Amino acid sequence: MHAGLPRFAGSEQHALDDKGRLIVPARFRERLGPTFVLTIAHPDPCLALYPSATWVEFCGRLEAVPHKDDRYRRFVRYLFAHTEEVGCDSQGRVVVPALLRSYAGIERQVVSVGLLTRVEIWAKERYAFQQPPEGEVADFMADLGL
Repeated sequence: MHAGLPRFAGSEQHALDDKGRLIVPARFRERLGPTFVLTIAHPDPCLALYPSATWVEFCGRLEAVPHKDDRYRRFVRYLFAHTEEVGCDSQGRVVVPALLRSYAGIERQVVSVGLLTRVEIWAKERYAFQQPPEGEVADFMADLGL
């Protein structure tokens, strides 16, 4: 990872409007920049917002893969079919296409979560099921030596 790339932390709950627009929390908007990438966060059932510089680095790593077999091509095709270059309007909103809302199970209520190099957008109901079991965080931190 490049040390100069933006980092994200924190979370906020909010709702999509009737036109499928998401208000990108101000705390994330500046770091994302004027244009950024909205995509799926497979295998997790949520969406992700990546700053352009982070996405360019990701694409570079993807292009550098030495074996571009059928599995690679299927993955790339699937990922990029579910990826949009976007920007916020003057009110800090971004349109979330119906295909992406469907993938993430987003109907109205969402949780935006800063996750190091990206912002994840979760349907509120799905995010509630992602909480780690009691003691798992402390055990995992110990395993990592943190």
